[in-house]
Amino acid sequence: MEFLADYASFLAKTVTLVVAIVVVLVAIASMRGKGRRRSAGQLQVTKLNDFYKGLRERLEQSLLDKERVKALRKEQAKALKKDKKGQKSSEPKPRVYVMDFDGDIKASATESMRHEITALLTLATDKDEVVLRLESGGGMVHSYGLASSQLARIRQAGIPLTICIDKVAASGGYMMACIGNKIISAPFAILGSIGVVAQLPNVNRLLKKHDIDFEVLTAGEYKRTLTVFGENTEKGREKFQEDLDITHDLFKNFVARYRPQLAIDEVATGEVWLGMAALDNQLVDELKTSDEYLSERAKTAEVFHLHYVQRKSLQERVGLAATGSVDRLLLSWWSRLTQQRFW
Repeated sequence: MEFLADYASFLAKTVTLVVAIVVVLVAIASMRGKGRRRSAGQLQVTKLNDFYKGLRERLEQSLLDKERVKALRKEQAKALKKDKKGQKSSEPKPRVYVMDFDGDIKASATESMRHEITALLTLATDKDEVVLRLESGGGMVHSYGLASSQLARIRQAGIPLTICIDKVAASGGYMMACIGNKIISAPFAILGSIGVVAQLPNVNRLLKKHDIDFEVLTAGEYKRTLTVFGENTEKGREKFQEDLDITHDLFKNFVARYRPQLAIDEVATGEVWLGMAALDNQLVDELKTSDEYLSERAKTAEVFHLHYVQRKSLQERVGLAATGSVDRLLLSWWSRLTQQRFW
């Protein structure tokens, strides 16, 4: 027992020392960080032609004998030399700029995409192309409105914009997709859901049952229409529905502006379609995966993948790792509980 007591005392002292050291280090890092400006992000550029070439060469080395691989390399070197000579006497290859958008409820990926678009617009011409690999089931109206406005900058610059959808582009995701000059979808991707939804519970009767009063004070007749805790009125419901209808009309007009070929009243019912049915309804222009499309473009163009990475301090990285999952859970719950409107 004496040994265990000594060991417990030693362990407690060790843990205390380690915690003290960590606290001191965090304090020092915090003080150093206060005097610094937040470090800017960095644009990472990867040439996908080299990626595809590496895949092919790796497969050749695994399947072919050394003599055959050596002969192939000589042929490829000659073809490359000839291609370079031809480029000197002709126009350079067009460029394809590839971006990714993995959408959540807040369309958080907009923060990186806006910088990627700003960068490519400094070099891209109407002979180039921008490809966005888009995945999103939608989210908040104002967030996806901003994301769509960022993509509209590409259209306004006269640069061809292609949207590739492998899994889902619904609701706010389709709002972004419709801006593309061309929409390419995998056969079983989910598209559409041109509609608006808002939902919230009301526990007013439960509060009354337990003799709990809840007051809602507003300045302005429609400052609050429906509430979670207060007593909702028919007039408030009518106003809330009116707001939803107005938002839906704006959504429909926006889609119709960029895809006038759509029978908008027939497809703007909130329904979703798989890629093959979406093609029949003219929601997309072609059935193909993004991998197939980009590998084909790499044969005739220089393909570059752009990814803007925001640098974070050590404190930020630790904090994000610790609270990220909790924040996502609370955000999802609260966004649906309150009056946030969703595409």
